[in-house]
Amino acid sequence: MSSRLDASLWIVLLTIMINMMGVGLIWPIIPTLVQEVTLTDISGAAALIGIISLIFSLMQFLFTPVMGILADRFGRRPIMLICLLGLGLDALLLAWAPTIFWIIVGRALGGIFGATFATANAYIVDTMKPSDRATGFGYLGAAFGIGFLLGPSLGAILGPIDTRLPFYVAAALSLANFVLGLFFLRETLPNEKREPKSLWAANPIGSVALFRTDRSLLLIAIMIFSMTAAQRGMEALWVIFTQYQYDWGIREAGISLTIVGISHFIVQGFLVRPVIKELGEKKTIIIGLLLSSAMFAILSFNQTPWIAYVGIPLYSLGAGCATPAIQAIASSFISDKQQGHLQGAISSLMSLSAIFGPIVAAWSFAYFTSAAAPILFPGVYFFGGF
Repeated sequence: MSSRLDASLWIVLLTIMINMMGVGLIWPIIPTLVQEVTLTDISGAAALIGIISLIFSLMQFLFTPVMGILADRFGRRPIMLICLLGLGLDALLLAWAPTIFWIIVGRALGGIFGATFATANAYIVDTMKPSDRATGFGYLGAAFGIGFLLGPSLGAILGPIDTRLPFYVAAALSLANFVLGLFFLRETLPNEKREPKSLWAANPIGSVALFRTDRSLLLIAIMIFSMTAAQRGMEALWVIFTQYQYDWGIREAGISLTIVGISHFIVQGFLVRPVIKELGEKKTIIIGLLLSSAMFAILSFNQTPWIAYVGIPLYSLGAGCATPAIQAIASSFISDKQQGHLQGAISSLMSLSAIFGPIVAAWSFAYFTSAAAPILFPGVYFFGGF
């Protein structure tokens, strides 16, 4: 185990980057696609997006632990490759989706195959010393940020040309990613370290129950749940909220998400290591949570678009530093043989919280922008998150 990134981990980082390019391409387009196939108004579209996000998160909750356990049992490489191939085919399905039903099916399959992060986290544990894992998780976040920097930028360019075009590009990226992994991704979990657990251990409730084995892990689980619920709700609501609040279109939404990617890349690539080294993991988490809350406070009542741009770096700095610090602390309570299980449990918990966040965000927005609302308050979700 090394403090430096080995060749296989570089491939994993590239995999995450390309994967997030595909996700970033699609994200600004989903609200427009929903309105296109349903011919509904913005409040109705928001409610449907809430359902779509709910289905996506539910599938991740149910299937991510399976991927984590299978990665511990059969190795990291085959699970990563299966997920990459599935994501490429899923993007093609979304490109061809004629009705809201097929969009929902496509997002459900995306949730099932979108388990590359749990396996990527296990690669970090396989290849890096415990003292360097927070930095490794930060590198994964940087790869996430680069992909998300490039993806929305392309989405902002391609979306106005044709709503379906970004999906085809996302499919091409994911399938190219699969071919890259097929030839260059090596296995990092030797046979003697594999954990022959039954698939029953992969059930989501059993997976999350891992946090009950240690009081510190339980506290970490509560933090992960709260942070992820708030973040996933904001992500699900962002494009349609800014469309309503600031009159943004696909291009403006893409630009804002590009700024998210730039901020995420700077924080994860250059600031995580010095911040955690200077403050320690616990102080980093506390300060990170305070900065994230500041972003929600800004969005609650703000009607000036440029102020939203100020909040994006604040949130990226807070969440971007706190998340790898939390993951590093959690990994220190678990043996090497169970790291895949832990990462599956973390991903499962994130998926569980992501069921709650987006549906609350979308439906609260839908209600407080409808004629039935007692007051017009599109930022109500951010006020509650703050």
